[in-house]
Amino acid sequence: MDKDSIVQIGGNIESALKGHYQLDVKNVLEEAWRLTRHSRGPINGGLSLVFLLGMLVSLVLTQSLGGVDKVFNDPQAGLILNIVITLVLWPFIAGIEMMGVLHAVGLKTQTKLTFAFLRRGSWVALCALLTSLLISIGLQLFILPGIFLAVALSLTIPLVVEKRMSPLNAIVLCVKATRFQWFKLFSIYLALMSVLMLIALPLILLAQSSMSIIAIVFFLFGLSYLAPMFYNTKGILYREIFGMKLKTAAADVNSTDNIFSA
Repeated sequence: MDKDSIVQIGGNIESALKGHYQLDVKNVLEEAWRLTRHSRGPINGGLSLVFLLGMLVSLVLTQSLGGVDKVFNDPQAGLILNIVITLVLWPFIAGIEMMGVLHAVGLKTQTKLTFAFLRRGSWVALCALLTSLLISIGLQLFILPGIFLAVALSLTIPLVVEKRMSPLNAIVLCVKATRFQWFKLFSIYLALMSVLMLIALPLILLAQSSMSIIAIVFFLFGLSYLAPMFYNTKGILYREIFGMKLKTAAADVNSTDNIFSA
């Protein structure tokens, strides 16, 4: 194999548009769990940075909008807060989403990858706003359209980053491709949501008791596995449906020594 050969891993756009891909719910979740056991550190680090940045932005903007009471009681102020947080945070969240994709193709990542795709930040932020708007409208239309769109549009951000698509093209492609296996995608996300509810249950039940600290610790510990697993799961789904091209410097494309150039 040539030194700088390009290797296609997983599916591709052409086959995705025809529905020529297969998803096995059990296999996807099992692979995501295996990846998570060895790769949760960078994702948790990135999520921690995003959380701190979100807290800072929310604090500053809430004060500039007139305080917490003003934001909660004024729909317009609340809308402004949500839009600004989306615009600021999603360019960083895109890095976390790409960590899951890179894990799925056998590459190692570091927390600093959270900052690696900021040059695509404007497109990412616009895509996040558009998908959020579409899902919100769908939820208001008898809920089911919103659920459909939340699942169907779950892989738009990697398309904007890795395939360098425009937000509109990524949205259209996602809907066209995921409709073939929508129920399997829904089953995968439902399984992860069920685990989230399970680890949150002690927190809800013991919120007012002396054991609330234990419940909080249990929840955070469970979340430290579940959150990375969520992004690794999305990475696997992206690989299987849309695939990814890698420039490899070694014959074995599954080697974790391969370098992805952001």
